[in-house]
Amino acid sequence: MATDGSTDDDAAHLLVVDDDDRIRELLKRYLSENGFRTSVASNAIDARKLMSAVEFDLLILDVMMPGESGFELTESIRTISDVPVLLLTARGLPEDRIEGLERGADDYLSKPFEPRELLLRVNALLRRARPVALNRQELTFGPCTFSVGRGELRFDGQLVKLTAGETALLKVLAQKPRTAISREILAKQTSTAMERSIDVQVTRIRKKIEEDPRAPIYLQTVRGVGYALMAD
Repeated sequence: MATDGSTDDDAAHLLVVDDDDRIRELLKRYLSENGFRTSVASNAIDARKLMSAVEFDLLILDVMMPGESGFELTESIRTISDVPVLLLTARGLPEDRIEGLERGADDYLSKPFEPRELLLRVNALLRRARPVALNRQELTFGPCTFSVGRGELRFDGQLVKLTAGETALLKVLAQKPRTAISREILAKQTSTAMERSIDVQVTRIRKKIEEDPRAPIYLQTVRGVGYALMAD
């Protein structure tokens, strides 16, 4: 990690989601100055779009946001990912902290807070999560290898061209290999307008990875549920 205010490619990539423009930009500047790659979003919809294209190492979510709250976003994320989540909120009551943790958050920090404390909590969460994240960087299924971080699919070592939608779908499925994920969740996590579009994306991916797309081995349909990526 760089210490001069710049960042390097190996630095952890954080996503800050807060509807307050001032807080969002202050956090982005502070975290960037401390060596992190930092992206920002003002709401859950924008956050999902970023998460469908980029694999983040840690999420910092405001609880009180218009539309989907930080609690709801955390609970949804937990259906597909173990990425560390740190909640920020002006509500510091014990029942609020408990609800955040029950929804799947890893830590909880009440506003106002000292920036130094935020930095310490972020570093602590990353230390615990990094071994898991590294193990999930690359998945193999038959002749295919999918790099989650880079969003690259290779067949027998050759790079396979993917659309943005196909990449986003594979990333979501790769977070929970060999586990059925519903069309509804896949549509929500990839910012796809209709569940029917997920079926179209699956058909296209199968043509690129399966020997016989009509009898898929690696990207399977789980009847009554959705789809599962059968990684080795």
